[in-house]
Amino acid sequence: MVLETRTKITAEVFYALPEYAAYEFIELIDGEVVIGVGARTKHQMIAGNIHGVCWMFAKQHGGRVFFSPTEVYLDDENIYEPDVLYLAPDSACVVEEKRIVGAPELVVEVLSPSSIKFDRAQKFHGYERHGVREYWIADPSNEALEVWVLSEGKFVRQGVYAPGDTFESAVLKGLTIAVSELLAA
Repeated sequence: MVLETRTKITAEVFYALPEYAAYEFIELIDGEVVIGVGARTKHQMIAGNIHGVCWMFAKQHGGRVFFSPTEVYLDDENIYEPDVLYLAPDSACVVEEKRIVGAPELVVEVLSPSSIKFDRAQKFHGYERHGVREYWIADPSNEALEVWVLSEGKFVRQGVYAPGDTFESAVLKGLTIAVSELLAA
């Protein structure tokens, strides 16, 4: 029997890798390097729709919206590139030239075949552990949007929504969101 040996690295080593400079989409998840592949058009359209809703909210209520490939530096072993993120006007995050340092108020991941296990497991727990207040997981294949809200340090599922449903965001207060608008491709 052969056991796979994995070596975990830190942000310092990650940033020095030649792959870091060579790839547009590269993440450090629990100390392991993950190189992503280009997103499909449906993925990009959904991410764009979500970005648009968040951007309109930020324009009216303040805050800032970013989309991939903006890094989110959570700690020395977790540097992610969510599809969309929103920073509230009073966010404690530090915006640097290439990255956001700290936990954004809202993070959105659009699932793809290569990212599903990370988005639903390691990144889910990383966002939870670092205090992201709201996490959306958009699932293009099943036309669903999961909304998770942080409560007492743990994500609690607010709901799973399909086209035709609406929901209220805990972070984007006062905004009723039509899921059909987000998942339209």
